[in-house]
Amino acid sequence: MTAGTRGEGPEGLEGPAGPKGQAGPEKPEPRKWRGWRAAAQEALYGPGGFYRRAEGPAGHFRTSVHASPLFAGAVARLLCRVDEALGRPAALDFVDMAAGRGELAAGVLAALPAEVAGRTRAYAVEVAERPAGLDHRIEWLAAPPEGTTGLLFANEWLDNVPVEVAEVDAAGTARLVLVRTDGTERLGEPVGGAEARWLERWWPLPGAAGLRAEVGLPRDESWAAAVATLRRGLAVAVDYAHTADARPPFGTLTGFREGRETTPVPDGSCDITAHVALDACALPGGRVLRQREALHALGVTGARPPLTLASTDPAAYVRALAGAGEAAELTAAGGLGDFGWLVQPVGIENPL
Repeated sequence: MTAGTRGEGPEGLEGPAGPKGQAGPEKPEPRKWRGWRAAAQEALYGPGGFYRRAEGPAGHFRTSVHASPLFAGAVARLLCRVDEALGRPAALDFVDMAAGRGELAAGVLAALPAEVAGRTRAYAVEVAERPAGLDHRIEWLAAPPEGTTGLLFANEWLDNVPVEVAEVDAAGTARLVLVRTDGTERLGEPVGGAEARWLERWWPLPGAAGLRAEVGLPRDESWAAAVATLRRGLAVAVDYAHTADARPPFGTLTGFREGRETTPVPDGSCDITAHVALDACALPGGRVLRQREALHALGVTGARPPLTLASTDPAAYVRALAGAGEAAELTAAGGLGDFGWLVQPVGIENPL
């Protein structure tokens, strides 16, 4: 399983950074019981949290962005399609949500045709400090700018918006799962209110004891808030995902450390993530598809170069062969190719 960058989510939206302007809660008592949402929020983004570390996400995970520059090239081509759908505006915005260290924004700018790049305003949305040496054309923000016209792209952001976990007890009641800093769990109060309604609509739990679900309501709200910053254009969320026809019976909550899957422990020592119910996040007009389908539509196919090229231009053949291998990784079944893309047009036809 390829672990992904979980992005230190933007401020001003419900999710990783918490409400705008909030510094985050104090370090919890090791034996204090809390829901997984609060526990993960502190462990990932609080003082000393996992994503506050100097090495950044790339120090722990390899995502599509890090796997190959072909990914940034595909996003650049998508931005060009959005540009055309918008009528080639004087200013074209590219917003990279949960930007890590700005790798995608930099790659997109490098891949754009000069004429488009000259009109593009690039924004990297992150709560971490701006990394040294980042392209000066990229504006570093803690929250997405309002009223943009262009492409908002969120690669592996929503899976790190902390959520509550629900588990069915012996009596068939779905209860919140409480956790301590050492990872010990117990069941708490029955799920109620908006969270119960979300489960009933999007992830109904049968009465069998031990079945679990992640309550994706905060992700739906975070995505809606991000999309609302677009005046016109396209919003895309890319993530580990599942849909209503194939929800995992025991949920997907897990941890990652140094590229390896591990038990999720909310003490700041590991990433804490769960797959995203992208169909629940989708707004009217949104479409969910697989990454391989999206990238194929954007020209990333993994096709091997013709053998004749090896004799006429050996160096070009080697380069093309390497590119084909990278494309194959980005579109592979059972890997990155199975990621979900939620494509949400705003005031334009879907260009993908």
